[in-house]
Amino acid sequence: MNIHEYQAKQILKSYGVAIQEGIVAETPAAAVQAAKDIQAQTGSDWVVVKAQIHAGGRGKGKIVGSEQRGVAVAKNLDAVSEIATNILGNTLVTIQTGEKGKKVSKILIAQDVYYPGASETKEYYMSVLLDRAKGKNVIIYTTEGGMDIEEVAEHTPEKIHREWVDPKIGFQGFQARKIAFNLGLTGAAEKEMEKFVTALYKAYDETDSAMFEINPVLKTSDDKIIAVDAKVDLDENALYRHKDYEALRDESEEDPTEIEAKKFNLNYVKLDGNVGCMVNGAGLAMATMDIIKLSGGEPANFLDVGGTANAETVEAGFKIILSDPNVKAILINIFGGIVRCDRVAQGVVDAYNKLGNINIPIIVRLQGTNAVEAKKLIDESGLQVKSAILLKEAAQLVKEVLA
Repeated sequence: MNIHEYQAKQILKSYGVAIQEGIVAETPAAAVQAAKDIQAQTGSDWVVVKAQIHAGGRGKGKIVGSEQRGVAVAKNLDAVSEIATNILGNTLVTIQTGEKGKKVSKILIAQDVYYPGASETKEYYMSVLLDRAKGKNVIIYTTEGGMDIEEVAEHTPEKIHREWVDPKIGFQGFQARKIAFNLGLTGAAEKEMEKFVTALYKAYDETDSAMFEINPVLKTSDDKIIAVDAKVDLDENALYRHKDYEALRDESEEDPTEIEAKKFNLNYVKLDGNVGCMVNGAGLAMATMDIIKLSGGEPANFLDVGGTANAETVEAGFKIILSDPNVKAILINIFGGIVRCDRVAQGVVDAYNKLGNINIPIIVRLQGTNAVEAKKLIDESGLQVKSAILLKEAAQLVKEVLA
C-alpha cells in the first residue's frame, strides 16, 4: 500500500529518523498559514511547496497547461499562495504517472533545509527492501542522490553499494559505520549518518514494509543528516498487525476497480491490454497472461479469484472486467482444485444475465472439480461463449476473436 510523502515522513519521525519538517495544506490559504508556521519555527523566509501524489518525479513533472513544477521553492508568502493555487486541484504529469497524470488535492509546505553554512551540502540515495534471491533485507545506497536510481545503475553502477542484513541477527553497528564510510563521511556527519541508517532500518523492519526509499538523504551544511523526501510501500498482507496504518490509505490515488475488487477479496490489477482474464491461482494467472500475449493480444488485467471463489465473487470479478472499455474479449481459465467449476460457471451466468447486452466474445476453460456440471450449466444457459479444454485451444480461440 503506497502512502504520501508527508505520511511516510511521520512514520520515519516516530522511529527517530531526522526529516525535513512540513505541514500539509489543501487550500492556498492553508498553505500560506502553514508557511508562516514553518517560518516561525525555522527563521527562514523560504519554504518548499511539494505536490502530494502517489508517484515519483514530481520535481521534474509539470501541471497540465502550465510550466508549474510539482515541487517548487517559494521565497515569500505571495509565492506560496501563487504556487499553491497553480498546483491544487490541477493535474500533475510526471514520468511515473503517464500522460493521464494525477490530480493534486494536497500539498506539503516544507522547511528549506538547503541553508548556507561553513561546509557544502551533499545528497545521497538510500532504500531498504527485501532481496528475495538472498532471503535477506538489503540497504541500497549511493553518493549520487537526487537522481533517478535507474540512471545511476545504468551509467555508473560502481557507485551503488549494497549492505545485506540477516533478519535473524538484525542490523549491526559495524554495518552502519561501513555505510557512512562508503559515503565518504567523517566526523559529526559520520555519526549522524550511523544514527540515521540505524533508525531507518528499524522503521522498515518494525512496520513490515515492502520498501523504504529516501531520495535524497541530505547532509546539511552543519553536518545534519535529513530525509528530504520519502517513499514508503507498506505490505498490505501485514496491515492486520498495524491497524492504524489502514487509515493512511488514500483511495483517490487508487484505481476504482481495484478498490471494488478488494471488497470481494479479489486479487486484481488493472493493465493496459484488450483481453480480460479471470483465473484462480497466481501461477495460472501468469501463464494465462503469457498465452494471451502469444496469441497476439495484451492482458487487460490480472484477476485471481482465489481458491475459495463462489458465484458472488466470480460475478463481481466479471463485472469489474466488463467495466474496462478497452476489453475486447474475456478469457476465463479455471482449474478446479479447491474451487468448484460449477460455482464459477454459475457466477458467470448470473453476471451475464444481470448485465445484459454483452457484445464481446467470452472464452471459458473450466477443468477439474465439477467441470462436467459447469459445462452443462453454461451450455444450457444460452450464453454466447466459446469453450476450450486445453490451454492451447483457448489461445487459438483468443487469436480468432481478436482477428
